[in-house]
Amino acid sequence: MTRDPGRTTHDHEFLKAGPEREVIHKDTWRVFRIMGEFVEGFDSLSRVGPAVAIFGSARSRPDSPYYQAACETGRLLSNAGFAVITGGGPGIMEAANKGAREAGGLSIGCNIELPFEQFHNPYLDIRIDFRYFFCRKVMFVKYAVGFVIFPGGYGTMDELFESMTLVQTDKIMDFPIVLFGRAYWSGLVGWMRETMVKAGNIAPKDLDIFTVEDDPARVVEHITTSARKQGFIA
Repeated sequence: MTRDPGRTTHDHEFLKAGPEREVIHKDTWRVFRIMGEFVEGFDSLSRVGPAVAIFGSARSRPDSPYYQAACETGRLLSNAGFAVITGGGPGIMEAANKGAREAGGLSIGCNIELPFEQFHNPYLDIRIDFRYFFCRKVMFVKYAVGFVIFPGGYGTMDELFESMTLVQTDKIMDFPIVLFGRAYWSGLVGWMRETMVKAGNIAPKDLDIFTVEDDPARVVEHITTSARKQGFIA
């Protein structure tokens, strides 16, 4: 990973503090750019039908078992009638989009401007480019009926815990959140059970918000059952 400390993004500009006059002048007009991102996202995704968001590391290589499992998951989801939404980048995102595309399903990428590492993969039927993380996150939550979380880093953890928080606080419907890879997630799940629950910071039932699977077929079965119960698919 190569960082360019001299390069800034739109998020840098938006979130940095500045003189009051500069903030009023720039931030007020920046609202229209943010609005434009929401409008483009809503317009592009409003007719895609039931979709599943797949998250995971941008650094997973094609010879990784997780890359191959993500590709299979994307294929099976497409066969089950779901569109597949990812962050549009390399690694796990590429694998899921590749599986969806090869199965003849709809493959969607919500790409984000980053100063390093992120570029869109070549398996996208619909590609939307975002400057702002928060606009992009809304698209995943609004148009997905389930999340599949493959092994990843800080960004994947952010997506995981945000989705669990939204379910826990009843801000979104209780849709399935599936962690793929028991070996990868067991330490985190154990810490949540032994530390967070015992400290009283989450309730034991909050661990039921997600499930852990090692088989792409089981992932798709879990999501399909939930989507059928909620009326998203026949």
